Amino acid sequence: MLSQLFHSFTPGFDAWLMMWIMLAFLVAGVAIMVERFIFLWARSNVNANLFMAEINKMVSAGDFKKAISLCKAAGEKALPRVVLAALIEADKREFVEFRAVQNAVDEATLEIIPRLNKRIGYLSQFGNLATLCGLTGTVYGLIQSFNAAGATGGGGESLSAGIGVAMFTTLFGLIVALPNILGYTILNTKANEIVDDIDEHSVKLIHLLTGGK
Repeated sequence: MLSQLFHSFTPGFDAWLMMWIMLAFLVAGVAIMVERFIFLWARSNVNANLFMAEINKMVSAGDFKKAISLCKAAGEKALPRVVLAALIEADKREFVEFRAVQNAVDEATLEIIPRLNKRIGYLSQFGNLATLCGLTGTVYGLIQSFNAAGATGGGGESLSAGIGVAMFTTLFGLIVALPNILGYTILNTKANEIVDDIDEHSVKLIHLLTGGK
């Protein structure tokens, strides 16, 4: 159906090429959104308050081994990985040093944040580029319409075709841009929420491990 729509324009006009470019942005955007939704919600997300309540209980009881095992059981989830780095650093020292634990947390956080934000920025760019591609087709269609209007004999069919090109490319550009921008907003918000949880709970954990020193 899309192929028929793309080739329904006036012969000689390369609008179909622009349409396929926008379609590529849509397909790529959907693929990124699906992969990122799975990564952020299924593989990286954890109930931060519930998880840290258990960790704090174990740390307060001095049971570092059990806390470390709980973090390892969480797999690749973001917050547990940062907590694990802090606990391993604290467990191997007789006297827990604030700077050493802080460095371990910072190192783990710097490793995780790029993984959370990976490829999300492409969605915003796809949305912007789709809008610009649609605008390009619109401008070309209007030029075609004006040329037809000024042609000898009226050029009614060409005028109608040019207006159709202008409207359809604009519509399809917006259809592609909207889900990409919406997906970017949702995914970026979720990634930021995970980072905020890491920042909040890692600071509290460090103070718990070091006694606020």
